[in-house]
Amino acid sequence: MRTRILILTILLLLFSSITSADSFENSIEVYGADKHSKIKELLYPIAEEGNVIAQNLLGQMYFRGEGTTQDYSKAAKWFHLAAEQGDAYSQGKLGGMYGVGLGVTKDSKESIKWLRLAAENGEISAQTVLGMSYLYGNDVSQDYHEAVKWHRLAAEQGAAISQNTLGSAYLYGVGVTQDYQEAAKWYRLAAEQGDTLSQYKLGLLYLNVQGIIQDYIRAYMWFDLVANKGHMNARKDRAWIATEMTVSQIINAQEMARVCERKSFKSCE
Repeated sequence: MRTRILILTILLLLFSSITSADSFENSIEVYGADKHSKIKELLYPIAEEGNVIAQNLLGQMYFRGEGTTQDYSKAAKWFHLAAEQGDAYSQGKLGGMYGVGLGVTKDSKESIKWLRLAAENGEISAQTVLGMSYLYGNDVSQDYHEAVKWHRLAAEQGAAISQNTLGSAYLYGVGVTQDYQEAAKWYRLAAEQGDTLSQYKLGLLYLNVQGIIQDYIRAYMWFDLVANKGHMNARKDRAWIATEMTVSQIINAQEMARVCERKSFKSCE
């Protein structure tokens, strides 16, 4: 009972200056250094008793150097203890650390092992990384179907990178049957999160009539949004498509782009 009360007190301290919607990860990032140091002292005995939340938080603090000297080896130690108890975030973090040799000896098998466990437990970033591993054959045998499987799980949870990757899988028929409508669907979801590559791809889909109605105004709108962020291909495509449009259409497309950006890319079509 005392352990539960203490960990609750620590968590209340962590959340005292943030909104309830923030994650533990964000709360660690925004918390003051002095309070971090005190929290670390409080967390240690609880973590050593085996409390998974305390172990996870200590791992994050050592990983970022919050309230303590940054120490990847100690971060790996605490993530490992939490990961062995099934904590998905710690499993994913540990998988990434083994993948690059951060605080541990680089070990591809250990990396994939922990990433897979995290992914199976629903950890979004691990699903995305595992999907990329299968897509490019990094530390595993290249397998497009497995890549699509993991990217779909992450995409369904809102991961923009996986949504974009899934869009490309459907666009080119990699690991799935080619389907332009599905490609547009996933690109659009990523585009609504501000993913510039997906926004550009949507412009191309509207330009090239690949499974959706050709629409120069909407194509120009997406190109304009991306071109204004410095995307050179989007600038070239915007310039070309302008030669096929009337002045009225260009003005309309530019206004749509401005409205779309003000709406944070939501419901732009």
